[in-house]
Amino acid sequence: MEDAYVLQLSDRKFSDLYLCFCGYARCEPRHSFGPGVRSNYLIHYILEGKGIYQAGGRRYELQKGQGFLIEPGTQVFYEADEKEPWTYLWIGFHGRRAEEYLKDVGLWNGRLIFRCDQGEELKRLVFRMLKNYTITDTDQFLLEGSLYLFFSILAEASAHMPAQGQGAENRYVKKALGYIQDNYDHSIRVADIAEYVCINRSYLYTLFREHIGCSPQEYLTNYRLARAEEFLRGMELSVESVAYSCGYRDPAAFGRAFKEKYQVTPLQYRKNSQSEQSKLRKNRREILLPI
Repeated sequence: MEDAYVLQLSDRKFSDLYLCFCGYARCEPRHSFGPGVRSNYLIHYILEGKGIYQAGGRRYELQKGQGFLIEPGTQVFYEADEKEPWTYLWIGFHGRRAEEYLKDVGLWNGRLIFRCDQGEELKRLVFRMLKNYTITDTDQFLLEGSLYLFFSILAEASAHMPAQGQGAENRYVKKALGYIQDNYDHSIRVADIAEYVCINRSYLYTLFREHIGCSPQEYLTNYRLARAEEFLRGMELSVESVAYSCGYRDPAAFGRAFKEKYQVTPLQYRKNSQSEQSKLRKNRREILLPI
């Protein structure tokens, strides 16, 4: 592989969606990866040439203007064509809302392939990320903004793709998710969510199990605890204030729910997080390496 560069990030400022690495490569004939797995989400976009991608028992023959998603923990294989090897760029990312945002750009429910005609703009964004690799707050915000712009371009491209699963049922789910995310800090119940969406609780439960993989109550609880985790890690609030800010009016109930999910109390989680952050500050670095 030649003309290949990758930016690897060892620290993160954001939690909803954050960049882990990105890069660009002009591949040699039959350059490949796998079979193997990745620990983060990874999107490749093909600028020139062609190749194959295998995931989930399916094989895709891809070319310029197309891209593919690699999901964490999924075994994949991809290889550049022997005669017209591809040149591609990639972004690796994660975050507690990464899956949600991928759904928003049409990459979900088994859809791993996309087409986008704005290759030059995607390339410009990735090269901008590669250039701005310091640990200053300015560049951290620039990298985060560039990542969201990347998703914005994919979202625009998905608007012109045939819809899959975008009927009334999915609209109910998206409306329910939005209500939870906007009101999790209040004492809302599943009945309130169902009433807002204008369907009964039983049907809401069925839709969540089908589209999200959990019940509405499980999603609400997990969302509140994820926010609590963020508050404990990044804000100097008392545990009681964190509980109240996440929709729990009983701090003891919050403590039990948090420990059940994370196996530690909220206070111990904060102490562990502070210890980890202290170690990160000592070893913080970002590396731009040829591969």
